[in-house]
Amino acid sequence: MELVDTHCHIQSSDTQAVGEEYTQQLWRKNGNPSGDDLVRGAQAAGVTRLICVGCTLEDSQLAIDFASPRSGCWASIGIHPHEARHYAGAANADALIDFAALAHADKVVAVGECGLDFYYDHSPKEAQVEVLRFQLELALGADLPVIFHVREAFDEFWPIFDEFNGHGLRGVLHSYTDSAVNLAKALERGLYLGVNGIATFAKNPDQLTVYRDIPLDKLLLETDAPFLTPHPHRGSINEPKRIATVAEFLAGLRGEELEELARATTANARQLFDI
Repeated sequence: MELVDTHCHIQSSDTQAVGEEYTQQLWRKNGNPSGDDLVRGAQAAGVTRLICVGCTLEDSQLAIDFASPRSGCWASIGIHPHEARHYAGAANADALIDFAALAHADKVVAVGECGLDFYYDHSPKEAQVEVLRFQLELALGADLPVIFHVREAFDEFWPIFDEFNGHGLRGVLHSYTDSAVNLAKALERGLYLGVNGIATFAKNPDQLTVYRDIPLDKLLLETDAPFLTPHPHRGSINEPKRIATVAEFLAGLRGEELEELARATTANARQLFDI
């Protein structure tokens, strides 16, 4: 059985001064496990491919550096909506130029995670919109799919997406936990849905129904490691090997054979990201 972790942040697992700050702090709190050990653990669990997802310019470069020499690893370059304030406006133009240059690096297979997050107010809405538009233009210019982070912001997100749709825009809604209404809108636009450990401890029946209703040919698996550790491993740091736990849970929830779900989600990942 072959599985793919389409979204993890293990590039900063054993660093001391590089990477997205909050992610790095969580790795440090848990002893800075070796990136090679995390990859080996994933492979032992049948996770043969994984994508390291950047959240800042530096974190994206780190993802590239991590993935480049490692078989089965790829990188996505992104500016997280929480970080948008550091990249918006004329004063930050040079940082965006440097960021755009990463799109053509070896083993870069996507742009993101990027999007809108109005649940928190780490960056002004205007800055988030500006930086999202920049990344959508970059993705289209480089012919790369997009890993979207959208939280409490779909009303604002869909009009922006639709401005760029029709020009080859494609991607995945990372860590999908939203409504059946927005699931339908995503499917109408050809988007994939990323599901992670949240599903294993979700209590809302409507949310579980959404997980059942994602078409198998639009489902992707992810860990978001080191975050969102699935049940029954809550209380420990998350790792790419936990994709197997997510897959087992979803197969049971959806009434599908585990091998069938693994085969389909792996094919979906390979098709979207060309890995």
